This record gives sequence, C-alpha cells and structure tokens, in this order.
Amino acid sequence: MTPSLIHLAEAQKSAPVTDWAARIGWVVGLLVFVAFVYWLMRQGWKWRGTLQGDLPELPGTPADAGEPRLTLSGRYHGSTTAGQWLDRIVARGLGTRSRVELTLTDQGLDVVRPGATSFFVPAAALRGARLDKGIAGKVLTEGGLLIVTWRHGDREIDSGFRSDRADDHAAWVEALNTLSTTHTTTTTEHTETEGAR
Repeated sequence: MTPSLIHLAEAQKSAPVTDWAARIGWVVGLLVFVAFVYWLMRQGWKWRGTLQGDLPELPGTPADAGEPRLTLSGRYHGSTTAGQWLDRIVARGLGTRSRVELTLTDQGLDVVRPGATSFFVPAAALRGARLDKGIAGKVLTEGGLLIVTWRHGDREIDSGFRSDRADDHAAWVEALNTLSTTHTTTTTEHTETEGAR
C-alpha cells in the first residue's frame, strides 16, 4: 500500500452521531414560538374588535329588496375605514374574508357571505365605488379590487370585493356611482324642500 493511501485510510472517521435531544429541543422551541406569535395576533384581532365595539349592528336584507340590476360572484376581502386602506375593521364580522354574492338593486347592495355575516347596504348609505389595487391584507394589480364606500352609523367604510370575472368591475363602479349620486341628489332636494316650508 502506498503512503498516500495509508494516509487516506487513517484520515477517514465515522459520521458524527446526531444529537436528538438538541434537535427535539429546537423543534419544540420553534413550535412554542409560532404558537406564541399566533396567540399575539389573535389577541390583537380581539383588541381591535373591542375598540370598534361602537359599530352598530349590520342591517339585514329587506323583505322587498327590488329587482336585481347587477349580480356578482367572487370574494370579500375585508373592510377598512374609508380612505385608510390599512385601518382594518373587524367588528361585526367585517374582518372575515369569505366568498360573496353581491346583488345591486334600487334599494341598495345585498352582500351575501356563506359562512360569515351577510349584510345589506341601503342606497342612502352608498357613497360611491372605485377600482383600486389593495385593502388591508390584500394587494393585487392596479384595478384588481372593487372598493365600495358606504356609511354605517357615524363611520364611512371601504369594503373590498373581487369578482370571479374582473371584467365586471367597471360596470359595478358605474352602477354604484350612479345609484349613490341619484340617491344623494334626491335626498338633498327633499331636505331643501322641507327646509323651505
């Protein structure tokens, strides 16, 4: 045997034995850390809901909601304080993402959410609609979200929806803006007439 081969044979050693106790300790520590972070997030969610406890109950769909002008199937991505896309509203179930079926009538906007709280936005509460790219916790391409602005109690709210067919968004923006403008004009004229008496 040549000296180089002897040297190689002497240099080889067995692989180090795995220290299972240390590995298990690291895994358990990581799981505890993840559980703690999840608990903190949940506490933050509850705290935010408590702060928003003054939000009134969401109105239900009236018995006679009228004939549908537009319908949409898609996803509800959440609600925020109007104009503040990161100030998520979680009270009254508005923070829960879900599937959604939207129906627009002359009476208002019916928001049906299977597995979550459904609600109705009366036409008088609608403030308009626009296309945007994000709402708290969800960012898409430009114009990927339909944002509906509405008033509930003393708060203006932006709610984000995404249709299964994004081509529907433009028609919804036009119809919602027309309905909110028409209703605002009618309400203003009615108030001015009463004030003149």
